[in-house]
Amino acid sequence: MDSVRQLKYAKLIQKELGELFLRDGKDWYGPHFVTVTHVKITPDLSLARVHLSVFKAQKPLEILKALKKHNATVRFHLGKKIGKQARIVPELEFFIDDSLDYSDKMDAIFKSIDIPPAEDSSDS
Repeated sequence: MDSVRQLKYAKLIQKELGELFLRDGKDWYGPHFVTVTHVKITPDLSLARVHLSVFKAQKPLEILKALKKHNATVRFHLGKKIGKQARIVPELEFFIDDSLDYSDKMDAIFKSIDIPPAEDSSDS
């Protein structure tokens, strides 16, 4: 269970990273649309696990690799944005959030299920 402080800190980082990717992201990973879906903070506030959703990209792992390459730059810009609000600028770990792909796959499975209509058991 995360503390209120962790939740507030995660929300702040999610907001600022989202704006940072919107503004400067094309310099790091190209013209792809990347959103921050979830941020999880460790209890000591030293590590942030950032889950990203990548839309319309053929190779999302390449975008992840580019972000890991520019991790120090992203962290520096994040520190400039949250420096007055937070004492610690956490280390960043990036992960691909595949929950949208999973939900699309499950929808396709559910749509492909053929359920026969119920037989009418009334005695008329």
